[in-house]
Amino acid sequence: MFKRLLNYRQSLTRYESALAYAVLGIAAGLLSGSVVILFEHAIDRAALFWGVQGRADDFEALPSGFRFALPVAGALVLGVVFSLLREEHRDSGIAHVISRLYGRYGALPWQNALAQFGGGVIALATGQSGGREGPGVHLGSAVTSLVGQRLSLPNNSLRILIACGSAGGIAAAFNTPLAGVIFAMEVIVSEYSVAGFVPVMLAAVTAAAKSKQFGGGVEIFELGEFTLASLSELPLILGLGVACGITGALFVRITSSTAMLGTWPVVLRFALAGLLTGTIGLWIPETLGLGYDTLEDALFGRTVWSALLLVAGAKLLTAAFSLGVGMPVGVIGPSLLIGACIGSTAGALAMLVFPSLTIDPGMYVTIGMAATMGTTLGAPFAASLAVIELTQSTSVAMPALLAITAAHLTNLTGFKQLSAHRMILRQRKQRVPDDPLNQLLHRTDVSSVFDGSVVVISNRVTPAVGSSLALQVPHWCLVRRENEDLFLVSGTELMDFIGVRASNDEPRTSLNNDEADGIDITESALRRWSIAIAPEQATLSQALDLLRSKMAEAICIYSTESGKRVVRGVLTREIIERFTLKRIDD
Repeated sequence: MFKRLLNYRQSLTRYESALAYAVLGIAAGLLSGSVVILFEHAIDRAALFWGVQGRADDFEALPSGFRFALPVAGALVLGVVFSLLREEHRDSGIAHVISRLYGRYGALPWQNALAQFGGGVIALATGQSGGREGPGVHLGSAVTSLVGQRLSLPNNSLRILIACGSAGGIAAAFNTPLAGVIFAMEVIVSEYSVAGFVPVMLAAVTAAAKSKQFGGGVEIFELGEFTLASLSELPLILGLGVACGITGALFVRITSSTAMLGTWPVVLRFALAGLLTGTIGLWIPETLGLGYDTLEDALFGRTVWSALLLVAGAKLLTAAFSLGVGMPVGVIGPSLLIGACIGSTAGALAMLVFPSLTIDPGMYVTIGMAATMGTTLGAPFAASLAVIELTQSTSVAMPALLAITAAHLTNLTGFKQLSAHRMILRQRKQRVPDDPLNQLLHRTDVSSVFDGSVVVISNRVTPAVGSSLALQVPHWCLVRRENEDLFLVSGTELMDFIGVRASNDEPRTSLNNDEADGIDITESALRRWSIAIAPEQATLSQALDLLRSKMAEAICIYSTESGKRVVRGVLTREIIERFTLKRIDD
């Protein structure tokens, strides 16, 4: 069994191992789908405790005083719980996943996942303004990453596991596997590759199937086919896109501005968010919770557009503020509701402008949802596919693409902003590299590049050791003294030294049997390479970071066998540069 696991780990070091990664994708889909379903049911059961029906969404039925007290009390409880956590364990959501993917090479900690699960249940069950899809992405990514860490899988496979978990989280929440795949590749790993798509697609399909089996996901998104009545509607669609872009940009601006309160005590920050949500919830109860019941009303024309615009403004303010102060809630749900409200207004306007046409307001609502989601997430491609998948219609693609593109450009060029989670990371001064070179370094395992010609020698080289090395001269010799790794020397240079040794005061002599105690290399003039240590699971990006942070000249790659560390190879900056140049040239 152990040997099979070892072989499987080895196959995962090759990014192109399609079958190995396919197995990984299916397992990740099962795990992420299960944890998201469990999270959703936990929210529903907790909300039922104080009488909130409709899958934790019918806060409008609560008495007015309770609509104020519940989110305030929930925010205070959440603030107290989070104040007991270490600061680094409070991070959650999509921003946390991306941060750990690049900053910690895909190692998501269980403490943050536990805080996300428990905190998300408390927050959403008590009516805080936010979504459960962002937490679902975090939980799906975390459970897959933790299993990968437990099995000591290579860090480059953790990257794929996180993408699979993210796709599974979205697919399980919305029953939209295709949108989940594109979301993971576009937002989380920022990369499109054939090798990466296969396991992520399998994860999304598996998670969606799991969700359907246990009644998870959002049922109201099973929409009918929409069609564009006339090309004359396109200017209105374009205007809808610009309006959604402005709204999404405002959401991002409020979120990033509120994130500057990160130095305030967490209890105070959460209390302010709960107070704001509770106060607005007194007058606009649709602000509380997920808001999918209001979204359903907008889709089927049950609420007038003026009331929906009021809901959109309230949801925008409360959700953006809650997300900015660090509450464990998501951005996807609120962005869909806000976009639906704006789309409903555009649909009403279209019927006034074109009374002779058979206008379908639901199409405008759906396009508004996708355009606003695409803006806040910085995911226009995922939003485009979400529209097609939700409506089961390709005829809506053309107007939807126009609106989504207009919205994205409005935020990007008009307001000079990125997505909400990227702006939060920028606020924290956390860089997210997504250029092709960095993508290559993050997805390449060290074992596929390192120089495996290395032996460990004592700092004193005896004639017997010299004779042994002479049989097959290694490229590198790791010098060790009393179980402490000192430095690396070139094997060729070492052989030259022990074969013809010289000093300033003595003539040139050779290592012979009279020197039975050997030569102390630490007292020689040999070129010494300073070293840092990395596990065999490391990626090239991790190796380069170690070279910089430790100011080392080479990396010694270790594996653990029977509880003992074994040197497997050596990496230098030159080896990495040769590899990247070759791949770029290819």
